[in-house]
Amino acid sequence: MKKIFISVMLLIGISSFAQEAGKAGELLENEASATEMRGPKSGIKNKTFDRNPENQNERLKNPNYQWNRNYGYAEVFLRIPEQGFFTVEVGDQTIANASGKYRFFDLQSGRMPISIYENGFLIYRTSLMLRNNSRMVLDFFTNQGLYLLDSYPVQGQYGFNDWNDIWNNPYGNQSGNWNQPGNVMDATTFRQFFEMLQRNEKFDDGKVALINQQMRNSMFTAVQIRDLVKSLSFDKNKLALAKSMYLSCVDKNKYFMVYDAFDFENSKRELRDYISGL
Repeated sequence: MKKIFISVMLLIGISSFAQEAGKAGELLENEASATEMRGPKSGIKNKTFDRNPENQNERLKNPNYQWNRNYGYAEVFLRIPEQGFFTVEVGDQTIANASGKYRFFDLQSGRMPISIYENGFLIYRTSLMLRNNSRMVLDFFTNQGLYLLDSYPVQGQYGFNDWNDIWNNPYGNQSGNWNQPGNVMDATTFRQFFEMLQRNEKFDDGKVALINQQMRNSMFTAVQIRDLVKSLSFDKNKLALAKSMYLSCVDKNKYFMVYDAFDFENSKRELRDYISGL
């Protein structure tokens, strides 16, 4: 009897680390350690769904293959509204793409790990508590974290329009405070960062890598973003950085200042079109 009680208490303790559904706008805790995030995960770029019908048919011909019709009926929808190549793992399912939309179906209910990788490096990991016949909707920002937007019953349809509606009006219980400029770089810190960037990195790739790393901890003003974008040599790199930094801008009403960083009119036009489509 004592062993049973201990087992039950352990299960309760484990479950407490999983994120429950229903708290719209909740920022979920990153459980990944600094050591895990330090190095790339080998083979992560190859871990994508195999959608080749011929390969799937071969699996079905395998005499040892058994379809588990009762595997699970939970769903997870994740959006990463940033430019970049991300890989997302939920349980034993993996999706890797640059579209920013990750839809997982037929998941088991209960505690389920979710891991997010950027270019093969682990940047976020936590646990979700999934329920059968329910869809959990999440948003992820590299410089802020993973937000739970909603969890609601699945009633026989995908409900992509519902998902878009939720994403366009998120964080109802946050009162808008999730994106306040509490961690924006002050002028002195930005000058130190900018001088270090110019001194240590001579090529665009190195500069972008450092800027992306800093974006995980800081917000920026439009003027600061303009200066960072202008520090790059090639317009294509400037455009990619200006797009990715838009979500990290604390005064988006002044983002027009960033256009001054470009040499070509078509780059300015593409950035305007990109922002208009968000």
